[in-house]
Amino acid sequence: MQIARETLLRSYRAMRTIRMFEERLHVEFATGEIPGFVHLYCGEEASAVGVCANLTDKDTIASTHRGHGHCIAKGVEVSGMMAEIYGRSTGVCRGKGGSMHIADLTCGMLGANGIVGGGPPLICGAALSHKTLRNGGVAVAFYGDGASNEGSTLESLNLATVWKLPAVFVVEDNGYGEATGASYACAGTQQARAAAFGMPYMECDGSDYFAVHQAAGEAIAHARGGNGPVMLHVHLARWYGHFEGDAMTYRAPDEVAEARRDHDCLKLFRQRVTEAALFEASALDEIDTAVTDEIEAAVRKAKSDPLPQSPDLLADVYVRY
Repeated sequence: MQIARETLLRSYRAMRTIRMFEERLHVEFATGEIPGFVHLYCGEEASAVGVCANLTDKDTIASTHRGHGHCIAKGVEVSGMMAEIYGRSTGVCRGKGGSMHIADLTCGMLGANGIVGGGPPLICGAALSHKTLRNGGVAVAFYGDGASNEGSTLESLNLATVWKLPAVFVVEDNGYGEATGASYACAGTQQARAAAFGMPYMECDGSDYFAVHQAAGEAIAHARGGNGPVMLHVHLARWYGHFEGDAMTYRAPDEVAEARRDHDCLKLFRQRVTEAALFEASALDEIDTAVTDEIEAAVRKAKSDPLPQSPDLLADVYVRY
């Protein structure tokens, strides 16, 4: 598989940005300055970036409650995201969405969603729009193993097949629906579910950017070619709890340490591209430094930006067409 150098560098920067963004939020949330809940995406970066590297500006995605990684991978501006998470009026949703409801329609990000299984119905609508307008666009829904059991998800799989929509359903299977093991809660297999709705099924290792990129590329090309929807099952592991403050007592003592040691998508990416002499380690180090500065600037700005005021309550309530 040949991937352009520019795409590889852009993908590495996106994965590093997600990692540093989330790790900084882990620190900042503990100060009590961030309102609401925060669900971190660390360890899953290759899934969002590997999929979105195959998308264009005209394509659309819908996310989950764990949406920061999807937002960054689709091109949502980092400073505006940080301000949104801090509840500032300069946020991408003017401080009204917070961590679980970041959206930016200008880059095809239909929104993160606190409703489990809320994304698949949205991308059916987006995919129908792409198909009706004949603009060549594809709609992608990211959802977890827990959401795969929701009626909204199953109905969306059915509808996408019936209408032969240009849609890709990405199951980000981190093994837990909050604190309940997928092996306990998900009957049968995701592959059997895809087959039941007559759609092709693919799966890959979510710690391997190259595996995700290839599988997603094939799935998206299938959907973009007018052949109907595809399910992509990505196996991965989250490094932090379901939410910040989750003690993770339901996980084996060495589970997270093993994931960090053996399945770090950034470490595996660096190892592969440097061993193949595609990049010098110093080039990736420069990206790391630039991203560190970007995240630091975003946090400083978010903390100093203004909060929404009373008149803002009545803004953005209705949309006029």
